[in-house]
Amino acid sequence: MSQLRAAAAAGRGLRRSGGRAAPPAGRSRKGASSRGGAPAPAPAPPPAQHLFSDPAEIEALRGNLLAWYDKCKRDLPWRTLAAAETDADRRAYAVWVSEIMLQQTQVATVIDYYNRWMQKWPTLQALAQASLEEVNELWAGLGYYSRGKRLQEAARKVVSELAGRMPRTAEDLQKLLPGVGRYTAGAIASISYGQATGVVDGNVIRVLCRLRCIGADSSSPAVVDRLWDMANALVDRSRPGDFNQALMELGATVCVPKAPLCGECPVKQHCRARSRVEKELAFASQKLFGKPAPVPDVEDCGVGGCPLCPPAAEPWDSSLGVTNFPRKAAKKQPRAVRTATCVLERRGCHGAPEYLIVQRPSSGLLAGLWEFPSLTLAQDLQEEKQREALADHLQAWTGRPVAARSLRLIGEVIHIFSHIHQTYVVYSLPLDGDVTLGPALSPSRWVTEEEFHASAVSTAMKKVLKAHEKQCGKESSAGKGSKRKRGTKTQGAGSTCPGTQLSLRAFLQAPTAP
Repeated sequence: MSQLRAAAAAGRGLRRSGGRAAPPAGRSRKGASSRGGAPAPAPAPPPAQHLFSDPAEIEALRGNLLAWYDKCKRDLPWRTLAAAETDADRRAYAVWVSEIMLQQTQVATVIDYYNRWMQKWPTLQALAQASLEEVNELWAGLGYYSRGKRLQEAARKVVSELAGRMPRTAEDLQKLLPGVGRYTAGAIASISYGQATGVVDGNVIRVLCRLRCIGADSSSPAVVDRLWDMANALVDRSRPGDFNQALMELGATVCVPKAPLCGECPVKQHCRARSRVEKELAFASQKLFGKPAPVPDVEDCGVGGCPLCPPAAEPWDSSLGVTNFPRKAAKKQPRAVRTATCVLERRGCHGAPEYLIVQRPSSGLLAGLWEFPSLTLAQDLQEEKQREALADHLQAWTGRPVAARSLRLIGEVIHIFSHIHQTYVVYSLPLDGDVTLGPALSPSRWVTEEEFHASAVSTAMKKVLKAHEKQCGKESSAGKGSKRKRGTKTQGAGSTCPGTQLSLRAFLQAPTAP
């Protein structure tokens, strides 16, 4: 088999006739004229290779996919709930919550959040009465936090403006509910109400692009429009919700991005990417054993300038097989951001450590969540300067100047957001238990470690606290191993762990000259 693959890779020299990608459809102004005054010709429809035009094939694909789904679908809580719920509004709500949570998030991560959410707010009315703080607390750790906020805003709108009745079509769902886009609307309408409308998400894009050898940028408007047309043409009219879930299930479990399980695919006989691979392998096999064979017909569609074929600069790569599809434009590199953050710690009334957390603004990244006092740093700022900047920033909560030398550097914590490469430069500062916080621009409160983890804090802040506790653990172990005379004290502002805290006067006072 390895020889076969090597020969297949050698087949990259097979003749190709891929055309250049045309400009995305819909970008030119409607009715634009050529120089002669005549209307510009309408773009030609894609070649048949990229379409589902045979009714018999469509029926066979539907039947094969649904039979596979009935046998192999995963047991997921939102599917169970939707299937058992007889009330249309509650069923739509259950589907809606799952679809919002599943955006950009893996199924395994969502299950626990979904179960806790539906237990706490089983209806639209219950969610509408919740506070944003409660929503953020439950959503903490799931990422893309604005999703939870928009979900609650939409629930309140349904209750207050739509008399508690969910819109019944994909068009109305998208038009009337904030945060509900075309995909989410199609999923709710097809699964909850049986509307025969397709859906297009990342899994569906991958499946359709492979089924029909679509090698153009799958995120371009022209390709996305074609994929929606395909999804709407394919959806089973009698079981639209199950069909859409089956198509997504296929992309999530079989037609995966890397190492797809083509042998287990229920629609492999309809897959033109797989057909192309098989033809190349057959040709390579005959060539390997010295048998004369015609050059296989593994070309692109043959139409010059086809908007759905791979661009001429990025032709089919035999070594990739079906994973040639789909193709996306190169991702934009996330911007780098550095933030100084300080773990302010004091002894609580029962001797346990407490931490100061402050609330972020109500808009923007991580809106409304709680964090340790933090300050975005200018690029290339030296450590001494960033320490001074953070010390000045902390006055908002202490009400008095903070000596920069009292801040203990813990280290750096890196967290990757979708568009930001965030580096937290972590400091710590222990305080006496009788500290009274001054007025601040943002709400703030002292919390125990247990209360911290129960609060609406991001995963990044949990990493920061973990780094702080790890450093304290190291210093505590080092202290136990050292031999010191009874009564000796640690000098300076070195340790930040409980038991070696500075007095409020010590860390607020200005440094003395040597």
